[in-house]
Amino acid sequence: MNHRERILAAIRHEPTDRPPTDIWATPEVWDKLKTHFGVDSNLAVYDKLDIDGIMGIAPPYIGPELAPDPDWPTGAYRDAWGMGYAPQSYATGSYNEQFYFPLAQAETIADLEAYLWPDPDWYDYAALPELAAQYPGRAIMCGYTAVFFYHNKLRGLELSLMDPIQRPKFTHHLIGRISDFFTEYHRRCFEAGRGVIDVTQVTDDFGAQHGLLISPRLFDAFYRKPIQRGIDLAKSYGIAVFHHDDGDCRKLLPRLAEMGVDILNPIQWRCGDWDLQVLKAEFGDRLCFHGGVDNQITLPWGTPEDVRYEVRRLLAALAPNRTGFIVAPCHNLQAVSSVENIVALYEAARSY
Repeated sequence: MNHRERILAAIRHEPTDRPPTDIWATPEVWDKLKTHFGVDSNLAVYDKLDIDGIMGIAPPYIGPELAPDPDWPTGAYRDAWGMGYAPQSYATGSYNEQFYFPLAQAETIADLEAYLWPDPDWYDYAALPELAAQYPGRAIMCGYTAVFFYHNKLRGLELSLMDPIQRPKFTHHLIGRISDFFTEYHRRCFEAGRGVIDVTQVTDDFGAQHGLLISPRLFDAFYRKPIQRGIDLAKSYGIAVFHHDDGDCRKLLPRLAEMGVDILNPIQWRCGDWDLQVLKAEFGDRLCFHGGVDNQITLPWGTPEDVRYEVRRLLAALAPNRTGFIVAPCHNLQAVSSVENIVALYEAARSY
C-alpha cells in the first residue's frame, strides 16, 4: 500500500498492511525535527519518519486587504472574518492568540446583519488541484466547517456559551449566517477539487477536560442541524468527514456517529472516562479513530519506552481487526516533547 491507500483503507474499515500514521505539530516541533534529520521541509520529515499523513490544502485568499487596526499590538493581524490575532510567547514557543472578537458587542439581529461577513468570492478555488499535486500518493484534506467554534471566535467564549440561553433567536440567526458561508465556500471547494479531495473537516470543540462545554440538549437545539448540513454536503461529493473534538466529548459520540462522521479525532482519553475497548466495540464499525497518543503526559514527560507501550496499547484496543485507527498524537506535538519520544511513536507504529 502507498500512503494514501493505507489512510483510505483505515477510513473505510478495510485491513491495512501496517498501521497508518499522521502527525500534527507546532512550528517549534517542525523546526526541531528538520534540524534532527538535516532536512529543510515538513514533507521531508514525513518521509524520514515514514508517516502516511493527511495533507491539508485550502484555496488562497484573494479578497480585500485585511489590515489590522492601528491600535492593535505589534505583529497583530486580521483574518477574513474580522478576528484579530497577535503572537503570544510562552516558555516553549509562540502562539497566535485571538484577542479581538468582532461580534462581541452585537446585541440584535440588525447588528449581525450590519457585520461584514466573509464572501465566498474572496478565494481562488481553481488553485486546489495544483496544490494537491504537491503531495502525490498522499490523502488530501480540504475544508473546515466549525459552527460552534466560529460562534466562540466571533462572540468570545463566555458570550457564546450564554447566547443560546439568553438570546435564542439571535443565536439561531448567527449560526445560520456562519453555516451559510461554510456551505457555499465548501461547495466551491468540492467542485474545484472533485476527485482530488479525500477528506474534509466538519468539526468543533465541544469537550472540556471533564465533560462537555454545552449540554446535548443545546447541541441538538442549535448546532446539530448546521453540522448535519456540512456532513451531508461532504457526503454528496463522496468525501469522508473528519471530526476533531477536543477533550471529553464522549457523550456526543452516539449523535456524531448517527450523523455520519467517518473519522473521530483526537481521542484524548485522559480527558474524562474513555474505555478504549468499549469505544471500539460501540463505534468501531462506524468511526475510524485518529490520534490517541497522549499529549498531556506521555509524549512530553514519558520515556521513549512509555511512548512505545502506549502506541502498542492503543493499537491493541482500537485496531484489533487491523483497521479503523490512524496513529497520531492526540493534538499538536508541543515543543516540550523530545525528538526521541516523537521518533519512538512512529517506530512503534511501523513495527507493530
